[in-house]
Amino acid sequence: MLNPIEGEIFYIDKPLKWTSFEVVKKVRARLRKRLDIKSLRVGHAGTLDPLATGVLTVCTGRATKRIEQLQAGVKEYIAHLQLGATTPSFDLETQVDATFPWQHITREMIESTLREQFTGTIEQVPPAFSACKIDGKPAYKLARKGREVEIRAKTLVIDEIELLECGLPQQPTMAIRVVCSKGTYIRALARDIGQALGSGAHLTALRRTRIGDVTVDQCMSVDDLLAKLETEDMVSPDRAEQERLEREREANRARARQLKAQQQARERTRKPRQSQL
Repeated sequence: MLNPIEGEIFYIDKPLKWTSFEVVKKVRARLRKRLDIKSLRVGHAGTLDPLATGVLTVCTGRATKRIEQLQAGVKEYIAHLQLGATTPSFDLETQVDATFPWQHITREMIESTLREQFTGTIEQVPPAFSACKIDGKPAYKLARKGREVEIRAKTLVIDEIELLECGLPQQPTMAIRVVCSKGTYIRALARDIGQALGSGAHLTALRRTRIGDVTVDQCMSVDDLLAKLETEDMVSPDRAEQERLEREREANRARARQLKAQQQARERTRKPRQSQL
């Protein structure tokens, strides 16, 4: 039985072109209708761009308090890159703005660059087209207005980076697997890899395959989750509140017992001293 008010955690395979917030809105709307309530906290742990797919963690009710903890998990991605061209957003959200030579790049060059420059602790400047805050405003809102955006570099950890596919020398394409820390922008990683190879690069596809111990094959589609929320038994708001109050009462009783035991222990330690006087 689901208890969305007390808190549930759902793992969703986010579809292409959906924003993470759109997934949250769908889940929230379905739960509010099913429970017949006007408000319910629902949030996600770790944004995925609209052009990315894969593991998205959605929390409800009091489980939203765990979002920061869930975001901290190690993440794994499969990224496809186009070499020899850049875009302002570092992916296909924007059009190509510059082209570069790529014929000098070899598979061996890519592998050594990934190993020597993009493994371990690195510094990364997040994309201008990102949710990073500039004077309290998301950077992407400023970037879309054509304004200059300056973002400080962040320290990240790349645990693993592996070349999976290489289209060279026929095609300037490659695919990599990246295992990294919270806050890593794979779009920015594509930019930096292109520059390190003496060229340019941007993402053409991105899939998050793991967060912590949760892999994409354990995730539900949005449609399957919405169907589950429509049919599965749920704890009613009244019952959820009763259970919460009972837990609080039991916690208070346990605290009272603990305080009483501590007081009795202090009294026992004082009595011998009084008898010695």
